[in-house]
Parts: sequence; C-alpha cells; structure tokens
Amino acid sequence: MTNAHVISFRSLRVLVLAGAAAVLLSACATNRASTSIDMPDYSGLSQAQTQEAVVQLGARYKANPRDTNAAIHFAAALRAAGQPVQAVAVMEQAMAVDGNTATVRIAYAKALAANGQFEQALNVVDGTLDPTRPDWNALSVKGAILDQMGQNEEARALYRQAQVTAPHEASLEANLGLSFAMTNDLAQAETHLRRAVSMPSATSQIRQNLALIVGLQGRFDEARALYARELPPDQVENNMNYIRALITQQNRWQVIEGAN
Repeated sequence: MTNAHVISFRSLRVLVLAGAAAVLLSACATNRASTSIDMPDYSGLSQAQTQEAVVQLGARYKANPRDTNAAIHFAAALRAAGQPVQAVAVMEQAMAVDGNTATVRIAYAKALAANGQFEQALNVVDGTLDPTRPDWNALSVKGAILDQMGQNEEARALYRQAQVTAPHEASLEANLGLSFAMTNDLAQAETHLRRAVSMPSATSQIRQNLALIVGLQGRFDEARALYARELPPDQVENNMNYIRALITQQNRWQVIEGAN
C-alpha cells in the first residue's frame, strides 16, 4: 500500500464505525438458521427502509415491552438509524426481563458498544462466552468491540477462532477486513472483504463495506458501481462524497487523483 492511500487511524475508525455505510458490529449474522446466536442486522438498508423498520419494530416492541425478541430487533433498527442511546435503553429493559439469556446479553453488548461504552460491553459479552461451547457470533462481537478499542491483533485472533466453527460465515471474513482497514492496511482489508462477498451468507452491508474500502483507495468509479448495486442513487452519491471528504481532510486528494 502506498502512502497515497494511508488514512489516519482515527478518521478511518470513525468512518468504519459511524460513516456512510460501514458499521463493524452490524457485520454479525442476519436472521438465518445457524448453530450460533443469530442477531438481526438492519444496517444494510436504505434510509427510508431503516426508518420504516424503526417505526414497525417500535410499534411491536411497545405492544409488549417484555418480548425480548422484539426488543432485540427494535434495538438493532435503532442502532442502524444512528440512535445508540435509545438502543441501550431498550436493551436495558430486556436485560431486566431476561438478562441471563445469551441472545439478550449479546444484543445488549452490541448496543453498548455502538454507544461507545466499550468496557461495559466487554464485561457483558465475556459473561456470555463459554469455552466449552464456543459461539462464533459471540466471539465476533467481542472481536468487534476490541477493534473499536484499538486492540486489533486481539480482535483478529477472535475472528479466526470463530472461523474454526463457522468457516463459511461471511461476517467473520468481513470483520477481519474492516480490522485491517482500521490499521491502514487497505489492501489486506480488500482481500478479506472480496472473500466475504463471494460467500453465500454475504449481506448488502458487507458489499457496501467493500465499496467503502475500494473508494478509500481512490478507485472511485469502481466504488460507485459497487454502491449502486446496493443503494438508491442519492445515497450512492452521499457515500462517495463522504469518502472524498475524508481523503480531502487527509490532504492526499491530489496524490490519489494523480494515481488514477
């Protein structure tokens, strides 16, 4: 990777966690059959779809606040809509109802991490992990939390540990890619994300993450084409503008322009 493509860790971390299309914790599994804890993911939706999900799931949750499955889905939609404080509040209620259930604890940990409460999130997920029954999703969530704390090598070790029991899980490969992006190794990040998108379990969010990493390397036409397969035109351009703004802030725009 050339210096032209180096983005500061802090800026890339913010983009990966809260930017145009990439939310690391949301790379964990969507609703499908699995031997692991399944968690809902609404992060790959368009803005209109996300808002609709918040309204519908909010109504379902309000109809029965003691329904922990409804709480988990509502909290996930709130996180996707950029409302982590509300997501934490919903999951705190769910913890009061059934705080010993692994699914509830993992969802609570994800909400805490999305709100920047990393140490508390780690404590919650650590209380869920059972060495005798390794759960790839729980390991992935812990890895994502560690990545956000800057403990990238430890995070990658957890993703690889999770891959032993879930070798074809695209979210694990995607999280590995975003972990490398956080340490400015965009070439490695792209390698892992391309591997992830080739897997049957790849989600729209993972494909958008690939577009993000391609764009950060200055390949804007390719990134735009990747986004266009997943998002409406206005959101595609918003994402591209966000990537260009980030590169501009790093004073490397002219260098990357000349490299194309």
